[in-house]
Amino acid sequence: MNKRNKRIIIATGGTGGHVLPAYNLATHLNSNQFDVEIICDKRGLKYFKNRENLNITILNSSSILNKGLFKLVSSVLIIIGSLFRSILVLYKNKPALVFGMGGYSAFPVCIAARILKIPLIIYENNLHIGKANKYLLPFANKVLVSFNELAGIKKAYAHKVSKIGNIIRKEIFSFQSENYYNQNDQVLKILVLGGSQAAKAFGEKLPKIFKQCSDIKIPMKIYQQCLPDQNNLLVSYYENLNIDCEIFNFSDDLLEYFSKVNLAITRSGSSMLAELTNSNIPFISVPLPSSADNHQLKNAIHYQKNEYSYLIEEKELDDKLYELIKLIHKDKSLLKQIKTQQQHYSDKSVYENIDKEIKEIIKNNEEY
Repeated sequence: MNKRNKRIIIATGGTGGHVLPAYNLATHLNSNQFDVEIICDKRGLKYFKNRENLNITILNSSSILNKGLFKLVSSVLIIIGSLFRSILVLYKNKPALVFGMGGYSAFPVCIAARILKIPLIIYENNLHIGKANKYLLPFANKVLVSFNELAGIKKAYAHKVSKIGNIIRKEIFSFQSENYYNQNDQVLKILVLGGSQAAKAFGEKLPKIFKQCSDIKIPMKIYQQCLPDQNNLLVSYYENLNIDCEIFNFSDDLLEYFSKVNLAITRSGSSMLAELTNSNIPFISVPLPSSADNHQLKNAIHYQKNEYSYLIEEKELDDKLYELIKLIHKDKSLLKQIKTQQQHYSDKSVYENIDKEIKEIIKNNEEY
């Protein structure tokens, strides 16, 4: 490949669900001697802390969904401005291809790629295609997906779809949880994860449920991710209940906590569910009720159907979580059954699959 054909632009932004896979992808491509630039909005920058080796361009972004007239006009102007800036950035850098990671932040960059006739790959890691990716289907050369069961793609675009798996951290593939909840270790060690935005509801609801468990003498240790303003309150609450706990805020070094627990309670973003499953950690999914197109519920249903996890909707959390923990405490084989089932699942080939797709698109573009 010549120098131009080693240059790839990754378009991302917004929440960790879009940005963290973009970071994982950029890290992989950099290690393969690609010249990678990330185009990201301001919201997504917080997920790139301490990542000095990355070349990041900031681009304004806005959604046009669910807005009044004034905000709609303002958003349209922002998107038009972002489109023109994207065209300039792509024209200057002349990448071999653009990789769109989903979300409205990536949309202008992907449209600019189409205008400049630069090959476009879009990535969808949920069970239902997001709105931005859906609108980009006619323009994409390839649609890389995490699941064969992806819904929302018309038959006319089915030939563009390739399953690659979940773009999660490579460190996950060399990690396997060896923690079992059994007669030798009767302490239920629970990791509570609220996703990249944390989960206010978890900080408010779960301590009360854990108190019920403590009242019936279920031994527990809690590792809970929360919002910064909940730290002191939760520590004080658990101390008063004599429940051992560690409280932390958003962290990209979750393997430290993965190695300590035998159960997780988590939101249902695709990357986190994949990381837990690949790590062989049983989990209880509690989907974010306000997720776009209810995609977190669809993700959670998929994992539950395959017996990789349990599923409790947030509206049922107060009633069902206590009963489920009691059941797990009574029958310690339940988590072992999930661990056994999870061993049938792996995303280890994801980066090999990505390399194959990239080489094919670049080769086809050279021939064209």
